[in-house]
Amino acid sequence: MGSKQNYEINQPLLLSNNGGGSSAITAAESPKAAKTVEERQYELSVELERVLSDTSVPLVPRLTAATWIEFKLLFRLAAPAAAVYLINYVMSMFTQIFSGHLGNLELAAASLGNNGIQTFAYGIMLGMGSAVETLCGQAYGAQKLDMLGIYLQRSTILLTLTGIVIMFVYIFSKPILLLLGQSEAIAAAAALFTYGLIPQIFAYAANFPIQKFLQAQSIVAPSTYISAGAIVFHVLFSWLAIYKVGLGLFGASLVLSLSWWVVVVGQFIYILYSDRTKDTWRGFSVEAFHGLWSFFKLSAASAVMLCLEAWYFQILVLLAGMLPDPKIALDSLSICITILGWVFMIAVGFNAAASVRVGNELGAGHPRAAAFSVVIVTTMSFIIAVIISLVVLALRYKISYIFTEGEVVSNAVADMCPLLAITLVLNGIQPVLSGVAVGCGWQAFVAYVNVGCYYIVGIPTGALLGFYFKLGAKGIWSGMIGGTLMQTIILIWFTYRTDWKKEVDIAQSRLDTWEDKPKSLSNE
Repeated sequence: MGSKQNYEINQPLLLSNNGGGSSAITAAESPKAAKTVEERQYELSVELERVLSDTSVPLVPRLTAATWIEFKLLFRLAAPAAAVYLINYVMSMFTQIFSGHLGNLELAAASLGNNGIQTFAYGIMLGMGSAVETLCGQAYGAQKLDMLGIYLQRSTILLTLTGIVIMFVYIFSKPILLLLGQSEAIAAAAALFTYGLIPQIFAYAANFPIQKFLQAQSIVAPSTYISAGAIVFHVLFSWLAIYKVGLGLFGASLVLSLSWWVVVVGQFIYILYSDRTKDTWRGFSVEAFHGLWSFFKLSAASAVMLCLEAWYFQILVLLAGMLPDPKIALDSLSICITILGWVFMIAVGFNAAASVRVGNELGAGHPRAAAFSVVIVTTMSFIIAVIISLVVLALRYKISYIFTEGEVVSNAVADMCPLLAITLVLNGIQPVLSGVAVGCGWQAFVAYVNVGCYYIVGIPTGALLGFYFKLGAKGIWSGMIGGTLMQTIILIWFTYRTDWKKEVDIAQSRLDTWEDKPKSLSNE
C-alpha cells in the first residue's frame, strides 16, 4: 500500500440499543443519515486506532491522517469544555472585579475568599468528582452505558455529604484566617464574603459529577450555552446586589452562589430531557447507595491529587498575607492569580479533553489511539499557553487596571508578570498530563508526586526566598514555579514510559470490578 491509502471503516462497531445490549454493525450498513454524534465519534475512534496500527503506510502520511482524525475528535470536546470552565471561572473573576471597585480592602477580601477559602472547597469537590470522570470515561468507551448514571448519582451523594463538612470551614473562616496570620480587617471582610459562598459548596457537589457525566459522552456544547446564560444572569444580578441594593461583599458572593445553581439546574434539565442521555441516564436508582464506602475511597484518592494542586497557589496567597504591606502584595498576587486562573481554565478544558479521550480509548481497547491523543492534546495546549504568555508580557503595565486603579498596584503586577508568563507556559502542559492521569486512574501516584514537588520542594523554597532572602511575593512565586517544573518533568517522563496495552487491561479490570446491575426506582 502507498501513502494514498484510503482509510475506510470496515470494522464492526458495538452500538448500544435501548434494551441495554449491543449490536454489531459496519459502517457500510449504517446509513449516514441515521448516524448519531455518538456513532460517528465511535467510528472515528476505531478509524484512528486502525490508522495508527497500519505499519504498511509510511510514517509521515500515517501520522498526518491520524492527526486529522484526532483533531476532529478533540475539536468537539476541548473547545466547548475550555469554554465551560472559562465561563465558570469568569463568574468568580467578575465578582472579584465588582468587589475591587468597592475599594482595596474589598479586593483583598474577595481575593482571599475566592483564592483562599473557596479554592479549598473547589479542590476537594473537583478532586472527588474526578473519580466519576475516570469511571464514566472508561465505561463509555467500553459501551457500558447504563453504569454512567449510577456513577453520577453515587458521586453526587458523596460530594453532598462532603459539602456538609466543608461548610463548617466557611462558617469559622474568620478565626481560621486570624490563626493563619491575616489581619483583623482583612479576615473580617473575607469572612463576610465567604458566608455568601456557602450555597456554592452544594452547587459544586451537583455540578462536578454532572459535568464529568456529560463530558465522558463528549456532550459539552449544552453546558457551554447554559454557562453563557448563567454569566449574563451573574453580571446583571451582581450589579443590582452590590450597587443598587447595597449588599456589598456579601451580596457579591451570594449572587455568585446563585449563578452556580443556575448552571446546575440547567444541566440537569438537559440530562432529563435529552435524547443523547437516554441510554446513560435511566432515572434515580437505589444502586447509587450501594458500595458507597468503596466509591468514597476511590474518590478520596482523586481528591488528594487535585486538592494538592488546587491548594498550592492558595498557600501562595496566604503566605503573601504575611508579608510587609500585605494589601499591595495580596492585590498584585490576586490579579496575577486571577489571570493565571483564567488561562488555567483553558488548560482545564484540555485536561477534560485528555481525560475523556484517554478514558474512552482505554475503555474501547485502543492503546495506540490513547497514546496518540496524549501527544496531540498536550501539544495544542502548550502552543496556546505560549501565545497567551507573550500577550501577558506585552500588556504587563496595563493589565491591572481591569481590576483596580492605582499606579502602585500596576507596577507590582508588571514586576510579577515575567514569573506569571513562565507559570502560564508550565500550565499549558501540567494540567493536561493530570487529565491523562485521571483518564488512566493514576490519581494515587500523582498525589505522591504532588506532595514531593509542591510541599517538600515548592512551598519551602518559596518561603525561604520570600522571607529569609526578602524577595517578597516574587520569591514566594519563584519557589512555587520550581515545584511545578519538577512535577511537570516527572509527569512527562512517566507518561512517556507508559505501557498503553497494559493500561487497556487495567481499565477493563476496573470496569469489571465496578459494574453493577442497576434498578431504576421507576421500575420497582
